[in-house]
Amino acid sequence: MVDGAAGYGLTFLLAIASATVFLVLRCQRLGRPFGPSSRWLAVVVIVLTALATTAVALVMTGLSDKLHALVGIVAPSGLWLGYMRQRQDGRRSLAQEVLTFWLASLLERLHQTMAEDRAIWCERRVDETWSVHQLSMASEHYHERIRQRLSVEERRRERVQARLQAIERRLDVAALIEDGASKSKVVAALGGSSVTRTVRYQRYLNDFARLQGVLVHDAERELIRLLESAYRCGLRSLARYDPVVLELTKARSHP
Repeated sequence: MVDGAAGYGLTFLLAIASATVFLVLRCQRLGRPFGPSSRWLAVVVIVLTALATTAVALVMTGLSDKLHALVGIVAPSGLWLGYMRQRQDGRRSLAQEVLTFWLASLLERLHQTMAEDRAIWCERRVDETWSVHQLSMASEHYHERIRQRLSVEERRRERVQARLQAIERRLDVAALIEDGASKSKVVAALGGSSVTRTVRYQRYLNDFARLQGVLVHDAERELIRLLESAYRCGLRSLARYDPVVLELTKARSHP
């Protein structure tokens, strides 16, 4: 049996490693626990979990080496197991509350900062100054790269193809307005898809400039959702679409 200080040190170190693993598991498909805005909260959560785990070992006096290690590895699992159980049934048991109640506010804030990091990452890849054509090209560019790197199941779950189609249907109508199409053509285009066949767009039929702005805005929001899918699936190295760079690249490849 190790002496007391060494045993508790072992528990603390193993708890740090275990809490890190379980926090990463908890945050899968939510975001990056060690992102720019969230990393310090993640460190605080890990350290506090390790300290609480060590306190549990301290209460359980006379532990052997194996039990010190077991406590250090198993106790932090509440970070993940409690969250998974809550996601499945929407409720928290008394045991789960006891395991994580003191971390609840920190974990909630961690989730918020991860969402902030995700939003910043996505918004940096969409430029509000893009024309309708450039926004359409950017959507196809991102879709193609996301489609290539996700599995069939991931593409289905994230509705990757449906999101691209929703963007295209809105931009098709916006392009008609930009080209000066008649009201009858715009009305027919709006009615041609369930995406645009809504009261939200019908109310602006007497103000085409406003209608085009709403369509483009909604297409941008849908593109953000497509990029959020990429972020959740770990495609965070996805480069920002730059129409100028792309045009130069095409010009060089086709002299």
